[in-house]
Amino acid sequence: MMDCSCVDVYVCSTDLRQALLSRNTHDISVGKRMETITTQKHTAQDKISEIVDRVLTQIFGKEATLLIYKYLENNHAIRKNEISEKIDLFAQGLEEFLNSGALVIEKRILDDIYSSCAPPRKLELARTCEDDFARQVRILCGLHS
Repeated sequence: MMDCSCVDVYVCSTDLRQALLSRNTHDISVGKRMETITTQKHTAQDKISEIVDRVLTQIFGKEATLLIYKYLENNHAIRKNEISEKIDLFAQGLEEFLNSGALVIEKRILDDIYSSCAPPRKLELARTCEDDFARQVRILCGLHS
């Protein structure tokens, strides 16, 4: 003869185990989605930094580009790898350093970002008719803030 309390405990512990496993699976799934979003954001930020570096180097050469980075670091606390995170300060510093010449550089950076972004981003930017360089970069690379 079987004791019913043992069966109830087994069923209860099985249900509890199943609920915990289900919750764990959900938490892992959410964690993976957050990791993917974070990775995508870092990839976009890396892309911005690479494009900025490439444009500055193509136009000014390595030595002058290093001088620009040094100016940004000393006067605006922006390091080369932080440009995408501090795009507003980057634009401000570039404009201070190059005066009206910064507009040409910003346009060239945006053109390079345009060529590397998906068409929907371009359409989104075209609809906004945004003149602000930093805002355009964030829109194009999906770094809305």
